[in-house]
Amino acid sequence: MSVPGWFRIENAALPWYQRGPEHWVWPLQCVVCGAVLAFFWRHYEFKPWRGLGLAVLLGCMGIVCWIAPNIIFHHYSLTEGWWKHLGVMDRPDGFDPTILDSHPAGKTASIFMRFVRMVVIVPLVEELFWRGFLMRYIVAEKRGIDWRRVPFGTHHWLSFVIVTTGVTIIHNTEDWAAAFVWGALMYWLAVRTKSLGACVVMHAVGNLILGIYVLQTRQWGFW
Repeated sequence: MSVPGWFRIENAALPWYQRGPEHWVWPLQCVVCGAVLAFFWRHYEFKPWRGLGLAVLLGCMGIVCWIAPNIIFHHYSLTEGWWKHLGVMDRPDGFDPTILDSHPAGKTASIFMRFVRMVVIVPLVEELFWRGFLMRYIVAEKRGIDWRRVPFGTHHWLSFVIVTTGVTIIHNTEDWAAAFVWGALMYWLAVRTKSLGACVVMHAVGNLILGIYVLQTRQWGFW
């Protein structure tokens, strides 16, 4: 997430790839991460594919919790105060595709790759790590066994705390409250369904809805 900042130069006179490097850095990340995922695909186990309806429902619920503070901010025409720490604030600054308005084809491609990143790459990478690996690794450490012997979805309160806290703090501080709720819902889904595939579906659905919301409202800060 921080890599585009290494290349960004704040100068309106400069070309888009210097003012908005995320428009080429993030597609490059998609290609690299997608290639790694494909190379190791045979090592992943998403089955059993069950609880998908619940996954879709929780994805919708979780992302509503995520964007509700922003909706409240605009609905009540609030000014920013202490409540911004709960996400009740304006979110205009972020991945702004309008920087490519003079390059229509490039703008379309950039938006498309943004959705590929958030609906395909991110759900796979994050769920493989948080739920597929770390959640099981913590349980294995407590039991003194190899983490691969821990069935997916095995519950342990220490695992819940560490994984959900980790999911929370990798996001912007204004999203921490929503990210904690999201992480808790995802953890429960993993324990309930014992399905990594269901977790990926929930993540993909939530990110898809968020992307549509961002395009409709131009609240680029969610991106």
